[in-house]
Amino acid sequence: MTSAPSAPLRVGVIGLGMGRGHIRNFRKHSACEVVAICDLDEVRLSKVASDEGVELTYTDPAAMLAEARLDVVAVATPNAFHKPLTLQAFAAGCHVLCEKPMALNAAEGEEMAAAARAAGKRLMINFSYRFTEQSWALKQQVARGFLGDVYFARTSWHRRRGMPGFGGWFGQKKLAGGGPLIDLGVHRIDLALWLMGHPQPTWVLGATYDPIARRLAEESGKAFDVEDLACALIRFDNGASLQVEASWAANIGESELMETRVLGSKGGLVQRNTDGGYKFEALLFHEQDGAQYDTCLAKQPQAVTSMEHFIQSIIDDTPHLGSPEEGLMVQRILDAIYLSAQTGEPVRIG
Repeated sequence: MTSAPSAPLRVGVIGLGMGRGHIRNFRKHSACEVVAICDLDEVRLSKVASDEGVELTYTDPAAMLAEARLDVVAVATPNAFHKPLTLQAFAAGCHVLCEKPMALNAAEGEEMAAAARAAGKRLMINFSYRFTEQSWALKQQVARGFLGDVYFARTSWHRRRGMPGFGGWFGQKKLAGGGPLIDLGVHRIDLALWLMGHPQPTWVLGATYDPIARRLAEESGKAFDVEDLACALIRFDNGASLQVEASWAANIGESELMETRVLGSKGGLVQRNTDGGYKFEALLFHEQDGAQYDTCLAKQPQAVTSMEHFIQSIIDDTPHLGSPEEGLMVQRILDAIYLSAQTGEPVRIG
């Protein structure tokens, strides 16, 4: 491992909804310093600056990029602004950690990946559900060959009623690109692909629905033109399949239901939430000498946040997780699911 830089890497965060968590996680790494933040909401900007002790504040990203002498920029804005802000950050000579999804669509994602290559800078997509103790421990077992040949996976995130900022940007296609599939499903799709070893998708059959959210939007006069539930079947070039489900509004018993399950020829695994909340468990299942075993993770101390991982990768000059290529694979799957839902036909990828 290389030594830390003589001066901390200077970090700027754009967007202080999700971005407030970015600030705190970057600060867990001693080799970087959050020196500047940016948000259009001046009240929120002032409060976060005061609470987090950040001196440089901006309502204009271009001004921040021009003045703050940044090394790393986190883009944590509505999805429609991921591409333009990422391109501006590259032009300013910065590495970029971009919130998921990568962009509104794969075409925008390809522009971002090309710009990263042209600038010689890093682009990491913040697939944060890889960076939990449970996911980290399961990936270690996968790397050791625990699963054998993976042939099926199921990944889902359902909410009973959980439409973020109902009437705001999350429910508007022009700003978000879609509904729970691109908001929640993106996390579970990435986690499944990571645990499956990123096989290449070949075709997708998808469907979307909006019976609950549409009614609520009409009754309350809120803007809402995306789905409230999406599902899909994805087929890969190695013959494996992945079933995907995501919803903001579904008549289920749990307030939140998250699960990613992967089945292989030697063993199986599951990462899921417990008690309808944001605590998780990880389990392994296998057979040995005719006996069937269940193993539950008790403690895995090696996980770090995505922000710490990104900073350390820059310092060590080593590959980072959530690469542009991985982000594009997820984005192409999202695009294909939406297109399949629109046409009612399977969509080929690649």
